Amino acid sequence: MSDLPRKAVTRTAKLAALPLGFAGRATWGLGKRIVGESAELVGRELQQRTADQLFKVLGELKGGAMKFGQALSVFESALPEEVAGPYRAALTKLQEAAPPMPTRTVHAVLEERLGKDWRELFLEFEEKPSAAASIGQVHHGVWHDGREVAVKVQYPGAGEALLSDLNQLSRFARLLGPLIPGMDIKPLIAELKDRVSEELDYGLEAQAQEAHAEEFLDDPDVVVPGVVHQCEQVLVTEWMEGIPLSEIISEGTPEQRDRAGQLLARFLFSGPARTGLLHADPHPGNFRLLPGGPAGEDDWRLGVLDFGTVDRLPGGLPTTIGDSLRMTLDGDAEAVYELLRAEGFVKDSIELDPSAVLDYLVPIIEPARVDEFTFTRGWMRSQAARVADPRSPAHQLGKQLNLPPAYLLIHRVTLSTIGVLCQLGATVRMRDELEEWLPGFVLEEEDVVDVAEESAAEA
Repeated sequence: MSDLPRKAVTRTAKLAALPLGFAGRATWGLGKRIVGESAELVGRELQQRTADQLFKVLGELKGGAMKFGQALSVFESALPEEVAGPYRAALTKLQEAAPPMPTRTVHAVLEERLGKDWRELFLEFEEKPSAAASIGQVHHGVWHDGREVAVKVQYPGAGEALLSDLNQLSRFARLLGPLIPGMDIKPLIAELKDRVSEELDYGLEAQAQEAHAEEFLDDPDVVVPGVVHQCEQVLVTEWMEGIPLSEIISEGTPEQRDRAGQLLARFLFSGPARTGLLHADPHPGNFRLLPGGPAGEDDWRLGVLDFGTVDRLPGGLPTTIGDSLRMTLDGDAEAVYELLRAEGFVKDSIELDPSAVLDYLVPIIEPARVDEFTFTRGWMRSQAARVADPRSPAHQLGKQLNLPPAYLLIHRVTLSTIGVLCQLGATVRMRDELEEWLPGFVLEEEDVVDVAEESAAEA
């Protein structure tokens, strides 16, 4: 029934073509140089061909290949500009679209899951998908009660394809590493694999989306569509119009960019505090800008889609994150080091210089040091280069730090969101959001008293 290339040998061959293709085009480029074409022209053409192949293979395979491409796309800000241009165009395509599933397959899934009379549930159902993602595609329709809806239909065999792709990608993760300097690809792929079963379960996704929809129902800044109907392989939610964030990134006004950036930061930090859940798939395809914010029709709200991947944080974000940020801003190297050691970021078998750890952290938290910060691709590239350069102290120290499993997804989501903020080039009052929503970032009154008493006792 599936029209995905599911056989392991077929998918493996397509994925294996990526690193082989990279090498082949490098040889082709060398040949062009030998016959006298300029390095700049050859390099540009080489990058464009590589980007085109990356989209073609990852997009056609959908599954884990496309999921990996989407995860990678938010980090393109870290690429040197001469390389980023061609990749940006190819990876942005992955955020919004992929080759669609044939109509006959869509109908077969809907008939199997909703019944032979599935069309009676809809006043209208558009055959052409409005969006396609890694494990399913979305159709616009009108529910039998008149509500406009988005109908997400899961690709048959998506789970098998997802795991097969991610297993294969992990085998040549080292070859893909240079795509994003300073980033270890293998843990990213491993973490995506850990989330496979959750993302395939539309029941869990419906629960997470409904929890957010209820919490943000009357919110002036954030809009989450409600769930209309859910069953295996099919999820029907309220339809949401709006400008895709990828369009804001490519051609939005400065006001739209700043507003989108501020609301993204607000949603990142407020979501766990308000729902006990962290939306863990922050690529631009999952967000929209909608008119009608607090200041009227000329203001903007943030629409949030796709709750297939969430981190369950019943107590909100860990207090350790806020505590360590606050201590780093205060320049308290010893306190930061002891906290990181207690939480497992520094293993017991390793001794590090607390001042060196502080020096490593300070540039990363620059957006929290000031009232407002402009996120740029240049800033992102400088951070990536600092960590990626084997000669730099930051690289040497970073290799000795450990990321405890409980923080893995939080870390990726935060980095991904920062990547999107840099794509937007948004000026954001990040500190406001941290003070409002991040536990531990601002000392509670009783904690201030305790600290004062400890200081007095030590004196």
